[in-house]
Order: sequence, then C-alpha cells, then structure tokens
Amino acid sequence: MAAAGRTTNWFAIWVTAAVIAVVAIVTAIVVVGNTQATSPGTPPDSQMVDAETGAISFGSGQDVVATYVDFMCPACNAFEQTFGESLDELASANKITLEVHPIAILDRLSNGTKFSTRSANAMYCVAETSPDATMPFLRGMFAQQPAEVSDGLSDEQILEIAASAGAGDIGECVSEVRYEKFVTAMTKKLPADPATGRTGTPTVTINGEYTPLNEIAASTDYFTERFGG
Repeated sequence: MAAAGRTTNWFAIWVTAAVIAVVAIVTAIVVVGNTQATSPGTPPDSQMVDAETGAISFGSGQDVVATYVDFMCPACNAFEQTFGESLDELASANKITLEVHPIAILDRLSNGTKFSTRSANAMYCVAETSPDATMPFLRGMFAQQPAEVSDGLSDEQILEIAASAGAGDIGECVSEVRYEKFVTAMTKKLPADPATGRTGTPTVTINGEYTPLNEIAASTDYFTERFGG
C-alpha cells in the first residue's frame, strides 16, 4: 500500500467529519447499493487470490487483517494514505497476512462506465498475471483516484497504471472485464457492521472480526502498535 504520512491522520479526519455530521462513521463509508444476483463466474487463476472470498493476500503472518475497498471511494483512499505503509510493512515482514478485497459498490457514481467494477476487475487481472505488481497497482490506482460522479478512469488509463506498476499484458482481461461476475459476487460478501447492519467501504476485519473504523482512526500507528511487536 502507499506511503503514509505519520503526522496527518487523513482517515481520522473523515471519521471526525462524519461525527460532526451526526451520522458518525456511516458518513465516512459508502453504503452499498443493491446489486443483482449473478453467478460468481470463473475466479482468477492466481495463488494469491482466494476463489471463495475474493481476498488477494500479501504476507503470511498468523494474524489476518482484511480490508474491503472500492477504488472510487474517497474514504478508502484516506485509509490507504494513513495506514497503507504500515500494513504493507507488516505483511512484508510476515507479521500479518494482509487480505485486500477489491469490490464495487460505487458504479452508480461513474456515469454509467462501471469504474468500480472495471478497476476491481483490473486488480484481479494483475494478480493473475503479475503477482509482484499487485500492490504497486493498488498504490497507483489510489494515487490517480478519480472524483465521484465522474466517468472514472478509462481502460487505457488503468492499463497505463498497471504497466507502470510492472504488470504484464492484461489488455484483453481488462477490455472484456473478465472477472465482472466474480467482482459482483465478492461484493455481496462485504461484511456488515454488527452494530448497525449497514455495509460500506472501507471495511476492516481482524482475524475475522469486524473492527469499527473509529477504533482504528484513533491512531495513525494502530496496526503497528497492535502487530508490530
């Protein structure tokens, strides 16, 4: 994940703004719209992708931190800026297993281009063809995140980010949105907040347990403090 500034907790800013708005953490996450039931389709053929959960795994630590992100979600980008570096370092040191779930809940905010689905599909394409480029691809996508209620990035722009990340040729996989059904099926598995029953991004689970975002936002070093010892 991308490098994080240690002095500015962008994620906490999102959470604080949500509290001020009297909607608490729910404003910082994006509520999932209805998605049509479909077959899960064929999963990516990659050892780093769990065909049942959609998780793309990094590291091999005993503790599992799972994140659910949409590439058009501003709060997900804030989470990445704040915690991305520490999560990457912990996974690289095998102090945790980091599971990234690219999902699509914001297609309705990309003017019909289905950017969220296309970008999640592209991450699976990269994981299948060029595993080492998967994390750099995630960083690049958030670095060039489009605004909500825009067309999002074109396939050509996504391919440029993939190439810059070191990925091989994923042009056909991206153009045909090969894993669209898989993305849709995995999006349906997004865990709900047990306190409210609502779902949104970013969502974090630790060892399978839902972790409230306000708990995480309390410190920019949350994950290092918990797993860095």
